[in-house]
Amino acid sequence: MDFINAVILGIVEGITEFLPISSTGHLIIVNQFVNFTDESFAKMFDIVIQLGAILAVVVFFWNRLWPFGPGKSAQERAATILMWKKVIVGVIPAVLIGAKFGHLIEEKLFDPRVVAGTLIIGGIVIILVESRKRTSRFNTVPGLPYGTALAIGFCQCLAMIPGTSRSAATIIGAMLLGASRIVAAEYSFFLSVPTMAAATAYSLWKHHSSLTANQIELTTVGFIVSFFVAWAVIAAFMSFIRKNDFRPFGYYRLALGALVIILLAKHVITGGSM
Repeated sequence: MDFINAVILGIVEGITEFLPISSTGHLIIVNQFVNFTDESFAKMFDIVIQLGAILAVVVFFWNRLWPFGPGKSAQERAATILMWKKVIVGVIPAVLIGAKFGHLIEEKLFDPRVVAGTLIIGGIVIILVESRKRTSRFNTVPGLPYGTALAIGFCQCLAMIPGTSRSAATIIGAMLLGASRIVAAEYSFFLSVPTMAAATAYSLWKHHSSLTANQIELTTVGFIVSFFVAWAVIAAFMSFIRKNDFRPFGYYRLALGALVIILLAKHVITGGSM
């Protein structure tokens, strides 16, 4: 049964990590129905399988992320290095705020009731932002000013509240700060690499000594499933937003948030910290 749980959770993570619908929120909800018997391992598993999704970003955007690829001109290498500088600046707020408040947030806010509220609020914000006319000032990731990159990094910190969505916070924040829809999505993807890699490394460092051989196998399964599902989702997502806006994701968030409220009212799922 745990093997099936690992596959299901890997699929959920792979689908939701980069869509503006909250992977953490979905995992909290799904864990009400599909979970491992060891609660400590379950929390670590949910974090580590995110690394599979992050690896999918690296593979999908490898030519954009690696500055020393064959055939790259000096100008292209410089642009890639500049992009990484903007990414590093954007990571700083999450590192500082996460280190200070991460444990407290996990303890107090990892709750389906919180997820329902943030899903609905985020959905409304997405719909409102996409309903107004905007003029894009930044049409490449390297072209983002350092101050804007830092501001997007602070937007990313909102995703520490489960149900907010790291992807939604960074994409919508970037768009409000003047980035085009494509640039906002790409920067969100690139920003996820060091952010989630750091979170995974911390979780592994904290729990690795207590992992059993079976738990290592389950984590590996979830990691692999998450990687392949996320790779397919990234490809589909980038194709989708070239022709469409994010409003469908806003409506989805509203519907899912309402569903969670109904399930809570009917006691199908329960509130309280996970």
